[in-house]
Amino acid sequence: MTSSNHNSLSKKKKLFLSLFSTLLLVATVAAIVVGVNSHKKNSTGENNASSLSHHSHTIIKNACSSTFYPELCFSAISSEPGITNKVTNHKDVIELSLNITTRAVEHNYFTVEKLQNKKGLTKREKIALHDCLETIDETLEELKEAFEDLKLYPQKKSLYQHADDLKTLISAAITNQVTCLDGFSHEGADKTVRKALEQGQIHVEHMCSNALAMTKNMTDTDIANYEQNMIMDGNNNNRKLMMDFNEGAIQWPEWISAADRRLLQAPAVTPDVVVAADGSGDFKTVSAAVDAAPLKSSKRFVIRIKAGVYRENVDVPKKKINIMFLGDGRTNTIITGSRNVVDGSTTFHSATVAVVGGQFLARDIAFQNTAGPSKHQAVALRVGGDLSAFYNCDILAYQDTLYVHNNRQFFVNCLISGTVDFIFGNSAVVLQNCDIHARLPNSGQKNMVTAQGRVDPNQNTGIVIHKCRIGATKDLEPVKKSFPTYLGRPWKEYSRTVIMQTTISDVIDPIGWHEWNGDFALNTLVYREYQNNGPGSGTSKRVAWKGFKVITNAAEAHAFTPGSFIAGSTWLGSTGFPFSLGL
Repeated sequence: MTSSNHNSLSKKKKLFLSLFSTLLLVATVAAIVVGVNSHKKNSTGENNASSLSHHSHTIIKNACSSTFYPELCFSAISSEPGITNKVTNHKDVIELSLNITTRAVEHNYFTVEKLQNKKGLTKREKIALHDCLETIDETLEELKEAFEDLKLYPQKKSLYQHADDLKTLISAAITNQVTCLDGFSHEGADKTVRKALEQGQIHVEHMCSNALAMTKNMTDTDIANYEQNMIMDGNNNNRKLMMDFNEGAIQWPEWISAADRRLLQAPAVTPDVVVAADGSGDFKTVSAAVDAAPLKSSKRFVIRIKAGVYRENVDVPKKKINIMFLGDGRTNTIITGSRNVVDGSTTFHSATVAVVGGQFLARDIAFQNTAGPSKHQAVALRVGGDLSAFYNCDILAYQDTLYVHNNRQFFVNCLISGTVDFIFGNSAVVLQNCDIHARLPNSGQKNMVTAQGRVDPNQNTGIVIHKCRIGATKDLEPVKKSFPTYLGRPWKEYSRTVIMQTTISDVIDPIGWHEWNGDFALNTLVYREYQNNGPGSGTSKRVAWKGFKVITNAAEAHAFTPGSFIAGSTWLGSTGFPFSLGL
């Protein structure tokens, strides 16, 4: 190798080393810059996460502050994984609450299933556990529907309908927890099984209560803001229209008789199947016809039940919606049974006909339980199907005749007759233009027309008796002074019953209402009377309880009309039955 080549190579090597050093320096500086920027970015991200976490917790705290069990509310929701990415507003908190509650309900289901395998269970305990599985299953459906409805809030429906639907679903879920436990209250031996269930059921009840309180708080606020904006925009008439739920409602002139209204509003119905005990129809039993009905049908499935006495217990399950029972007249078509508590049933299970599927209708038919007053609780008809209505029906039994279990219901032109607590439950129900008759009980018994079961003041539930006639059956009338009869007593702590524009006979004791047990619920119940008439309607000698009040303001009474209390204008028109939405 020559000297010139060596010098040239040496120069190239120095140049390469110089360039490498420069590149290394640039890379090092770049790395430092990137590192600093990265550190800044991470630091900012951490700060954002910390800020977001604090922000989420503040939203949760604020939402939970409106509940009856705020500590349970906050701890359950804030301990959810990835909470910082899930909570940006009040609605998110409710959605999380419903999801957490659903998991707790599923856990309770497995607890009940395990208990079913326990040895030495009585007949009633087995039935009560089966009732719990049914009510738990219904709760899961209700929470699912509430969650789906909440996802669409507030765009899918009017604010008022959204609010009513959500409160109805969560109120029903609360009632189901109580119903499960109530099945174990008939005998001392039941207490062992009840104790094994109690914690889980009460936990779910409290979680549902929290979801209901937050839902009510959110919807009340949104409605108030909406109404304020309407006022500011000068749309007062529109506001009243929305509040009354009166869009498209049928209002009959006073000069059209009740009979003519029925003819005008009750069109002919074409049956899908016919039930006839003599074999001349498609089925011999009502139960077989219900089994044949499609699942979750959007079209009404009409079951024509021909004249006859059907001795069977009929269940319309949750998945069978839009079914109608069409009878040949309330004195001709009778579904009858005799299940009762004394012979080993639960109250819930004793129903001759139990309706759980929504949008159920019945017309011109009688529901009966013939167990008699000595058999204690014996239900003729239990209704839990949302938006169910009954027209020209008889509901006949003794103790616990009509179990208005949960959801929204309407009874018109019906006869309900019984003795102790004969209209009871925790639905939102209006009985309009009905005959409500106390009948002869056992010696020493008192008659109670109602026993309403609201357990939470945020539940939109209650029994409303509107434009009805409260009296006595022929067997009670001659001896009515020997058997005191009262308008109602508080089955649960926030019991709510309203009697409006009703004719009350002197079968009702002047004091009006009766306690359940000492001073239980006398301060928290909501008992109201408004513009009633008849010899038993005088209020001067009524009870002096904090929870009782005579309504003098029409606006206050209006809240309990079918239009407001059960959102009547959104669904009663589709029944084909007569109704009046207002006072």
